[in-house]
Amino acid sequence: MSTRRAIFITGAASGMGRETARLFAARGWFVGAYDIDAAGLDSLANELGPDAGLFAPLDVSDRAAYLAAIERFGAASGGRMDLLFNNAGIGAGGYFDEQPWETIERIVSVNLLGVLGGIHAAMPLLKATPNALCFSTSSASAIFGAAGIAVYSATKHAVKGFTEALSVELSRHGIRAADVLPGLIDTPILPERVRAGAATEGMWRLLPPVAVAEAVWAAYHEDKLHWYVPPELAAFDVQVTAEPERARDERKRLLAERKGFAP
Repeated sequence: MSTRRAIFITGAASGMGRETARLFAARGWFVGAYDIDAAGLDSLANELGPDAGLFAPLDVSDRAAYLAAIERFGAASGGRMDLLFNNAGIGAGGYFDEQPWETIERIVSVNLLGVLGGIHAAMPLLKATPNALCFSTSSASAIFGAAGIAVYSATKHAVKGFTEALSVELSRHGIRAADVLPGLIDTPILPERVRAGAATEGMWRLLPPVAVAEAVWAAYHEDKLHWYVPPELAAFDVQVTAEPERARDERKRLLAERKGFAP
């Protein structure tokens, strides 16, 4: 087995995935960068150079393509996967009852089945690598479901619960599991109106995607289950768990105040 640590990143062409690829490559890791955005991957490959790792298109909802990507990655990394970063995700704003079923299915397919499928496909490499970590992108909307992105929130709640279960199950093999719950991160998935109205301080302040990349790095080196970005979101999690009705009623009030406006 190679001695160079290796990370497999989905959603690597932009935002949090791209910053993670940059950070880990700069620190000497072999990087597997995957995304449906081939042009974004090409620019990342040109930036990091040919020795950084692999850069290949991948739709995480395509089981056969995912298995092939894992196989090629293992051959190139010397049979190891120290960190699997399940980061690929999509969203679509709108009230649940007004969304096309095809949109709902696609969000679930990428955000949830893509995570499950990726971990399942990567198990042989993860088992073969000492101290391997399954790390997944959940969301602050997994703390309390966000109106206007209900399906997205549902998938991120599922990722959080799945991670908790795996953190116990996979200990049988010496594999760890953890996740990140980002708040407002300045990435392409964030709607422009949300970006424009973001606070400059507090837990809902707009943060650069490198803040999440740093959390991925820290997660590999520390034994913590949930990583909140920013850290103040941990207190929010405690609050809404203790008083979910209060959180619900506050959000119903906010929704009523903007009645007539799309999410």
